[in-house]
Amino acid sequence: MQTFLRIGTRGSPLALAQARETQARLMAAHGMPEHAFEIVVITTSGDRIQDRPLSEAGGKGLFTKEIEEALLERRIDIAVHSSKDMPTQLPDGLELSAFLPREDARDAFIGKAARAIAELPEGAKVGSSSLRRQALIRRLRPDLDVVMFRGNVQTRLRKLDEGVAAGTILAYAGLKRLRLEHVITDLMPLDTFPPAPGQGAIGIESRIGDRDVETMLTAIHDVPTGQALACERAFLAALDGSCRTPIAGHAVITDNRLVFAGLIISPDGTQSHEIKAEGHPEEAARIGDEAARAVRAKAGEDFFDGWA
Repeated sequence: MQTFLRIGTRGSPLALAQARETQARLMAAHGMPEHAFEIVVITTSGDRIQDRPLSEAGGKGLFTKEIEEALLERRIDIAVHSSKDMPTQLPDGLELSAFLPREDARDAFIGKAARAIAELPEGAKVGSSSLRRQALIRRLRPDLDVVMFRGNVQTRLRKLDEGVAAGTILAYAGLKRLRLEHVITDLMPLDTFPPAPGQGAIGIESRIGDRDVETMLTAIHDVPTGQALACERAFLAALDGSCRTPIAGHAVITDNRLVFAGLIISPDGTQSHEIKAEGHPEEAARIGDEAARAVRAKAGEDFFDGWA
């Protein structure tokens, strides 16, 4: 009963579902049994801190720090993440080396008082911990009361049942992976409610230069997803994107053409700037970087500083 690869993950139901999907794909690709790919659960700072927004607690890295430490210390061989939770700067010696085929990147609305945001009564509470979602909600409905909602998917759904808010927004991909599509009351269009960079994609992190691991991951890596994410993450990196900055970005590849749409928005939803770009998928990172520089020029250098 030899283990060939230890898969590090957070312990939430969604994180475990993503780790099991990775495990299943590795098993199928290499014709190996389940015990060959051990799932190792690691508790992160982001899991422990539930009383304040991530932007106040330290940012996206709170969901990856302890897992990356385990990777560097060789207690695990790969780490499975929600790509939208990954900082653009990774620790020395680590890389995002593979992506699984991307799920639907849209956001989903779960309403108790109404089926859609547009139908909510004036002043209704909508819960979200994402600055991007909060800003987009305020742009659509400035009369709503947007409240902070932390916790995993099940915790947020319980808060809705308890009446803490009249609705919330979660990633469609996560609900699908948890087989909770039935709770969705409305899907948010990509053009009016664009997703976070990386949303819907499972990313796999590994040590740079670990050839045996690279060989195993190559078999399950989805090239178009990797190219789309290279564009989106370059856009985020060039804008110094973090949990303190509402940024959206989404790239799709069809007929060997990459098409990207990006957005920066003020936290109150009153000011926003959009950018579109396209090109060859092989130039994904350059397209994302240039789109970021173009939207920064359009918005002005002080746009981000004004909301710090």
